[in-house]
Amino acid sequence: MPCRINTSVSYIHWYRQLEGQAPERLLYLATSQRDVQWDSVLQGNKVTAKKGNDDKSCTLSLMKLEKSDEGLYYCAAWTSYNKIFGAGTKLFVIDRNLATDMTPKPTVFLPSIAEIEHSKVGTYLCLLEKFFPNAIQVYWKEKNDNRVLESMQGNTVKTDDTYMKFSWLTVSEESMGKEHICFVKHEKNRVEPVQEILFPSINEVVSSAVMPTDSPNDCLKDESKVSDSDSRKACVRNESEITNSTKACLKDESNTLQLQLENTSAYYTYLLLLLKSTLYFATVLSCLFRRTVCSSGKTS
Repeated sequence: MPCRINTSVSYIHWYRQLEGQAPERLLYLATSQRDVQWDSVLQGNKVTAKKGNDDKSCTLSLMKLEKSDEGLYYCAAWTSYNKIFGAGTKLFVIDRNLATDMTPKPTVFLPSIAEIEHSKVGTYLCLLEKFFPNAIQVYWKEKNDNRVLESMQGNTVKTDDTYMKFSWLTVSEESMGKEHICFVKHEKNRVEPVQEILFPSINEVVSSAVMPTDSPNDCLKDESKVSDSDSRKACVRNESEITNSTKACLKDESNTLQLQLENTSAYYTYLLLLLKSTLYFATVLSCLFRRTVCSSGKTS
């Protein structure tokens, strides 16, 4: 992992921060020499640093990687008046070969008819799965409009060795006639650096859910030209066609309603999970606060 500082310094320090823990220094390097001083966290057979060609850079090397080495590694340097910290490098350690394609895999959820009719708004939901690494940027725009819209973002969640993320956009009644695009920026995108996922207009969603019905045939309109027997056969045939058409419409309508129900269920299930996470965090925070108060009382 490289580190470069814009000004000359006497020492460059390397830190590691494991998930949920405070930062800890691993070592520091004198830029005027090649001496490395290790702290007690990791030894020289595990981590080392090498000075660059000038007094402004060095490289950190980790050996014998293990799952416990995952974390944020960053360098720091002191000047006469300031402490300078780098942004850090996120290290992932996986125990198996990942698939070749690590781009985000989108699943689109369209607004439900019930939501549109009841709330006069529609919610697009985009589920992104099976991507790696976890750094991802998601934003929304109207088609043919460069303005970034206000949207909601879920946390990036780890699933096995890959990640998933939710993002959703609530569209007002005034914008229901417009198409929207979900933009996904991820380093593994191959063709374009930003993946574009097109969502149809909500008005189109509503129109596609309403199936046209066939008007009944007038069985007797040509009765003067055919015999009674032929007329009855024609009526039976047309009634059969109408019945089959009605069944097809009902089947399509059932499939549409089922899809809408699944979309709505996924949407509200995710909101419920967010609510539970918030309540759990509040409970843990309350317990920690009580423990702190009780400890202070005993000390006094």
